Amino acid sequence: MSAGYRIARATPEQLEEIPAVERAAARLFEGVEGFAAAPDDATSLADLRAAQAAGQLWVAIAADGAVVGFAFAHRHGGHAHLEEVDVHPDHGRRGLGARLVAAVCDWARDEGLGQVTLTTFRDVPWNAPFYRRLGFEEVPEAQQSEALHEIVAE
Repeated sequence: MSAGYRIARATPEQLEEIPAVERAAARLFEGVEGFAAAPDDATSLADLRAAQAAGQLWVAIAADGAVVGFAFAHRHGGHAHLEEVDVHPDHGRRGLGARLVAAVCDWARDEGLGQVTLTTFRDVPWNAPFYRRLGFEEVPEAQQSEALHEIVAE
């Protein structure tokens, strides 16, 4: 599936490649009913630098060394929160997204964080099923932690 690719913590030199991956992945949302994609928006380099410096940014690297996917997470309220996962569509459907999520989950476990949370678009046909396949479950609002309520409110 993802032979020839590797997942690693991002280096400072790789940061400038990430916005192009994010923009390309955002284009997948164009035309999805009820979703106003902003394909020209990308995570700021300052935010990527901070995540990289904290060891909370992972990249999927192709055989030629190009960054073709990324994930970043942060600590929030005693747990890990998966902020974003993107894979360039030219490299999609090879298990890279799942491997990036697994890297975040491994980090959370190694850090002694009790759980990994995320938010996603329920109505985008591929998002919720992808995360369900990886073992994530929807948490009813009444059972959400204070930290997760804060993230959802943002």
